Amino acid sequence: MSVAVSRPPVIMLMGPTAVGKTDLAIELHEQLGVELVSVDSALVYRGMDIGTAKPSAQELARAPHHLIDIRDPSEPYSGVAFREDALSCIEKITAQGRVPLLVGGTMLYFRLLTEGVADMPRADPDIRQSLSELLEQGGPGALHAELSRVDPEAAARLHPNDPQRLMRALEVYRASGETLSAHWARQSSVTLPFTPHPIALLPGDRSLLHARIQQRLDKMFAAGFVEEVKALRARGDLSPDLPSMKSVGYRQVWEGLDRGDDCPQMAFRALTATRQLAKRQITWLRRWPGAVSLDPQEAGIVPRLLKIVRDIGT
Repeated sequence: MSVAVSRPPVIMLMGPTAVGKTDLAIELHEQLGVELVSVDSALVYRGMDIGTAKPSAQELARAPHHLIDIRDPSEPYSGVAFREDALSCIEKITAQGRVPLLVGGTMLYFRLLTEGVADMPRADPDIRQSLSELLEQGGPGALHAELSRVDPEAAARLHPNDPQRLMRALEVYRASGETLSAHWARQSSVTLPFTPHPIALLPGDRSLLHARIQQRLDKMFAAGFVEEVKALRARGDLSPDLPSMKSVGYRQVWEGLDRGDDCPQMAFRALTATRQLAKRQITWLRRWPGAVSLDPQEAGIVPRLLKIVRDIGT
C-alpha cells in the first residue's frame, strides 16, 4: 500500500495484551503492504523474548517490525525517546510512499506520539520520597484523593490504581506550584506531520481475553520464562529498578526468585498483573478520541480490518 498526500495517514492498531494484535498486523502487512512499527515498552529490549511474547524470528521475517530489539535491558527507554524514534520511522516510511501501521499496547506511547510532551519540572528526590511515604501509608487511593483535591482534571484523566503517574502529577504540582493540568493547557498544540487513524481492538467478552492471557502465560512458563529471567539476573548489571525489569511478568518472576517462590506462585502473580494491565489498557482505549472500535473476537474481523485500512490508505 502506498500513499502520496501532504499529511500522510498513520494507522494506529491498539489493543490490550494477548488480544491478537501481532497476528492481525502481520496479516495487514502481507495483504496490503503496510510497514509495521512496534509500540511496546518491553519489545524494545534485546534478550527479553519469552516474557514479552516477542514475535518469533519467522514472524519477523514475514513482517519486519521497526523498534524491536533496539535497546539493551540495562539502558532505560522512555516515552520521549519512543516519540523521537517513532517520528523518525514514520518520516522514512512515508518518504518511501508507504503507509506506517503502528501496533502495540503501550497506550502512553501512543498518547505522547499524538499529543506531544509537556514541558514539566524534573523529578525531585525529596518530593518523591514524601509521596512514596504517602503511597506506603494509604495506597494509590491516598495519592488519587490528594490529586483530586489539588488537580481534579488530572485526577479524572489518570487511573486511580496507577501510582507511578499519580505520583508524577503530584510531584509536578509540589515542585512547580502549578497543576499538571495547567502544564498540559499551556503546552503548545502539536502539529503532526501525519494524520493519525486510531483503531481500538476492544474484546466484547472479557472472559475470552482472560483465557487467552492464561494460555499465553502457560506457554511462556513452559518455554522457559523463569530461566530467561534467571539469565538476565546472572548478568550482574541489571536490577529490579530498571524499566526493563519493571515490565509485567519480569517484575513478578524477579520478585518471586528473590522470595524463593515456586513456578506456580510466580505464574499466578504474573497472571494477576497481566489481567490488571489488560484492564488498564481497555480503560484507555474506551476513552480514546475518534478511535474506530472493533471486537477482535467477532467473526469476519480480518476482512473488516482490511477494508478499513485499505480505505484509509487510498
